[in-house]
Amino acid sequence: MSSSSTSQSWTTVISPRRNLLHIPFKELWDYREMIGLMAHRDFVSQYKQTVLGSFWYVLQPLLQSLMFVMVFTKVAKIPTGEIPPILFFLSGTVCWRYFSECVTKTANTFTSNQGMFDKVYFPRLAVPISQLITSLVGFAMGLVLFMVFYAWFYFKGAPIHLDWRIIVLPVLIIQMAALGLGVGCLISGVTNRFRDLQVLLGFFMQLWMYASCVVYPLKVVPETYRWMYDWNPIVFVIESFRFAFMGEGTVTFHQVAVSAVLSIAILFLGLIVFNKVEQTSVDTA
Repeated sequence: MSSSSTSQSWTTVISPRRNLLHIPFKELWDYREMIGLMAHRDFVSQYKQTVLGSFWYVLQPLLQSLMFVMVFTKVAKIPTGEIPPILFFLSGTVCWRYFSECVTKTANTFTSNQGMFDKVYFPRLAVPISQLITSLVGFAMGLVLFMVFYAWFYFKGAPIHLDWRIIVLPVLIIQMAALGLGVGCLISGVTNRFRDLQVLLGFFMQLWMYASCVVYPLKVVPETYRWMYDWNPIVFVIESFRFAFMGEGTVTFHQVAVSAVLSIAILFLGLIVFNKVEQTSVDTA
């Protein structure tokens, strides 16, 4: 059979995309069941064969927040204003863990799924999207933990209260996911070629956490250095979360706008890098 007649019998032709900003929405929708299965697999397998199982999604942020209370409130004497310390650190920890997991899991897309990419075709962006869903479940469980403590302190008379500002929560979640996806895609492109950088990723995220007002409020940062925080978009997500739930946080329209624009720009840049690496990821494995 000639090559021309063979090509005519094919139903699908897979070739590298020329548009680096292409997002295969239709393909992602067609593969939605596979995305759901991968998200379920990752959620179940993360703490499989452990005694506490999925309870670790709640226990980890709780233990981390308690450690922060001991170190940064009792020892370092960092003020949290009128917000009870455990609520202050839980709010930052729950938000940061979701963003951090989005980054780290997306960053390992090509290196962790190389065997599957070699054998099966599907839109590669399905993998990080499934990771976002898995991390979102963990965030939801952490948020429930936060709300339990929130209700306790509210009925104990703490100066916190919910109002209309809570409507920004879905926007904050979307921004954290978009920013995490963008940063993760950027890092995945680098680690696919330079595997040694995977070792530095955890250290990098740890440093970023301490520069993101997770363990201290933005208002304690000296004005001399405040401008540097304007270029860290996750700062104002965390500050906005605290302001929405507890009425305390350093948030202005200018800061929120800059944070949103930076998040969108990083997302688009990350998708460009991801699509570029996707074209040659199998060849350079």
